Amino acid sequence: MLGRAAAAALILAGVLAPVAYADGGGTGIGPGGCATATLYVRVCAQDSTSTPGHGGSGDDKGAAGASGAGTADTPKCTYKKLTPQPPASNLAMQEGKKQGGKGAVYQVNCPETGRVAVVWIPDGEQAPAQPAIDPEVLAQRAVDSMKLVGPDIASPRPGGKYTVGVPMWLWVRQGESTYGPATATATAGGVTVTATAKVTSIRWTMGDSTTVTCAGPGTPYRGSENIADSPDCGHRYTQTSSGQPGERHSVTATSTWTVDWEVTGGGADSGELTETRASAVGVRVGEVQVLN
Repeated sequence: MLGRAAAAALILAGVLAPVAYADGGGTGIGPGGCATATLYVRVCAQDSTSTPGHGGSGDDKGAAGASGAGTADTPKCTYKKLTPQPPASNLAMQEGKKQGGKGAVYQVNCPETGRVAVVWIPDGEQAPAQPAIDPEVLAQRAVDSMKLVGPDIASPRPGGKYTVGVPMWLWVRQGESTYGPATATATAGGVTVTATAKVTSIRWTMGDSTTVTCAGPGTPYRGSENIADSPDCGHRYTQTSSGQPGERHSVTATSTWTVDWEVTGGGADSGELTETRASAVGVRVGEVQVLN
């Protein structure tokens, strides 16, 4: 903000002369600059606002900008020390060991970019700026190259005929692009990120206003189980598919992919992403036919 003296000088200049320019030590602003002004005023101003620093005390680090200057037009990141610290197998912890082990792993949170990750910071060192190359962007690029798709539904079968009240076993075939694990890398500016994706759950929308969430791919039905319920992923319809579009219940299987990524070049950093993919199938469900 301009000081009172500077403001008064500006007002005085406006009263005494029809044209006045602020002297920036150069050619000035406006036609001809200060050289053609009949009166000019040298203004000394100081901005009273302060930029966020990188350092901090305790378990939190201050905000950091992408360039390290913390300017208003750059992303800000905050750092919080993890308690407890990650296991020794964590990449950031391994990086810390290489640096002598004097420091800690912090969670980095950059609200403006949505980045959440972990990083090793040595004791007494200021929090690093948001990197010019965001590793999470590279991680997403690696995920895109995997070409992940929806579940490969094995059961229920599109041509199958199912019965109200009889257990339906739900399961999917496991492939690299349909279930994982799938691994890919992406590199930019000397930074390489390796991402590994795998399905951690599948949510089945059964078309009868019910859903089933399974932690795994499900268990294939072998025939010897007769009409037993699936041990881990199944459903029993209570109503037929009569009257539904195509006379079938529309079943959608949505897989949730958990993607763990790590920087393998250019520093220790890691994080996690979540992706979803879906597949659908129509299921014909009828009633038990009783013979007299």
